[in-house]
Amino acid sequence: MISLLSKLRRFDQAGAVQARQARPLTPLPDRPVAGLLWMAFSGLCFVAVTATVKAVASGLPAAQSAFLRFLFGLLFALPALAHVLRAWPSGNDLARFALRAGLHTLAVLCWFFAMTRLPIAEVTAMSYLTPVFSTVGAALFLREGFRLSRLLALGVAVFGALIVLRPGMRALDAGHLAMLGTTGAFALSYLVARPLALRYKPAVVVGMLSLLVTLFLAPIAAVVWVPVGLTEVFGLLLVAAFATAGHFAMTRAFSLAPLGVTQPATALQLVWSVLIGSLFFSESVDMFVLLGGAVIVTAVVALAVREARKARALVSGKRPGERLPE
Repeated sequence: MISLLSKLRRFDQAGAVQARQARPLTPLPDRPVAGLLWMAFSGLCFVAVTATVKAVASGLPAAQSAFLRFLFGLLFALPALAHVLRAWPSGNDLARFALRAGLHTLAVLCWFFAMTRLPIAEVTAMSYLTPVFSTVGAALFLREGFRLSRLLALGVAVFGALIVLRPGMRALDAGHLAMLGTTGAFALSYLVARPLALRYKPAVVVGMLSLLVTLFLAPIAAVVWVPVGLTEVFGLLLVAAFATAGHFAMTRAFSLAPLGVTQPATALQLVWSVLIGSLFFSESVDMFVLLGGAVIVTAVVALAVREARKARALVSGKRPGERLPE
């Protein structure tokens, strides 16, 4: 897998240059309040995904729950699947799509397993590690540079994760290990997706992921299949709807305001998680989880703002040390 990622370095660098030449960045509309509201709504949708899975799918095997969620998600991805059929990849690109789907499948399986074992707030707090791992992975595998800001963000995020996990102070559950696997696999999935996004339309990238993950999960789900009732079916259909709405709201937020404005709103996911877990699942409020989650969120937001400024400097042609207008 590492060798394949290393082969993507040259492709990623060449594609990035072509993308900058062909599609220069345009100024974002100055609607920060709208962007923040859309991002806050996105976070609420993603927490609703977690809560719904916990409520209706805890009795189902993780593979079966994941398969049904993606199967129902194909209903919302039908427009994207039409683009996939018109631009079906082949050769190395098809292998890259398959690799990404395999990593995503592993991440989803771990996430559904963790969701049945851990409180909602704990799952949410640990999920913030994914963007940090993605950025560090880009430095390792795509040669984007191992800047001090990335090292600091990684160190702060790991410290936050240790606050959440508290190894030595309590027994770690298998769900904690599953969440670490989830964040790592998702991060690798995003790394593989990046060069693909330079060559294919977003609808093709999303459609291929939805289709292949469903296909990869099908045989695993068949092995562990148990009878499902209408409650589980309706709940997982609702999960697919919440996930689709969350991604739409996130995309809308990015189109209305800069990353540095919208990223702080992601911290609200932890607030939603604590409230929903306490009100609907009688989960106690763990101050260590809140503190560790806040530390990780701080690292994520600071890194996102820093990376956004670097990207703007690169596109505008300014030297790294020059100050950019906000």
